[in-house]
Amino acid sequence: MRSSSPPAAKAPPVGAATADAEALTHAVNALLAPIAQLAVAKGMPCSTVEALLRKAFVRAARDAHPNLAPQRMVSRIATATGLNRREVTRLTQHDAMPAPRRPLSAEVFARWSSDPHYRDAKGRPRKLARQGPAPSFEALAQSVTRDVHPRSLLDELLRLGLAAADAADDSVALVHDAFVPRGDAARMLGFLGDNVGDHLSGAVANVLGDGRRHFEQAVFADELSAQSLEATRATISAQWHALAAALVPQLEAAIAADRAAGRAQDQRLRIGLFSYSQRMPDDSGTTPDDAAIRTNEALPPIPTNERDRS
Repeated sequence: MRSSSPPAAKAPPVGAATADAEALTHAVNALLAPIAQLAVAKGMPCSTVEALLRKAFVRAARDAHPNLAPQRMVSRIATATGLNRREVTRLTQHDAMPAPRRPLSAEVFARWSSDPHYRDAKGRPRKLARQGPAPSFEALAQSVTRDVHPRSLLDELLRLGLAAADAADDSVALVHDAFVPRGDAARMLGFLGDNVGDHLSGAVANVLGDGRRHFEQAVFADELSAQSLEATRATISAQWHALAAALVPQLEAAIAADRAAGRAQDQRLRIGLFSYSQRMPDDSGTTPDDAAIRTNEALPPIPTNERDRS
């Protein structure tokens, strides 16, 4: 017979606690290394990063105690973060930064890349007449928003180098298969914060929970040649296009169905696919027989009913 009340929490063995602390230190160090690389490359001093980190600590501690009485909040945050009360008081007086909105040009790009009405028989984005009835760029832009003139949206895609105009037949075409606005450092940094931020938030939520809340899987391989990497990149790109082509119409239909049903539309979702490769260190000590392919599936797959609720 099983008790309905949860068992009392037991302190982990000293050895396990030490191992967990070492693993946490290693993980945080791995996360901070690319942040430091970015900051140094962009001329952001350590003091600025430290100030941002202090604010993030205060927000995290405050979010961990949402129902705490205001008069106890400063003390609790100070205890949780190790910051002194005066510093916590100073930091809590500043409002949190608002979440940035997705640019309309990105929405136009996504619909052009995924909507069957704007793709050819091979699934590639069509070359569109600049004006006129659908399928045209004018109709495409107006299907996303009527608050911004289609010409302004086209000019933005042209500026970012994502589309090209043909004056001979007054048409436009996409010239890139991913919305990466080359030459627009501010927007590229925005994507970095949005995409990696959500990915990291999902990973942290899994670590702090049971590991099943957010889908996160990866495959790791070493002992590859440069030629093999190029061949693999083509497969990754094809898989992403297939996934995006299936997901975007499904999500648009879900948004419309939720609106029509009067359901609370208070949830957001980001789905991504990433790859990263680098040269193996010369002192790795591996031999051809040491080559490995690993996945990070530490837990069994999420049951279908649980996956649907997440």
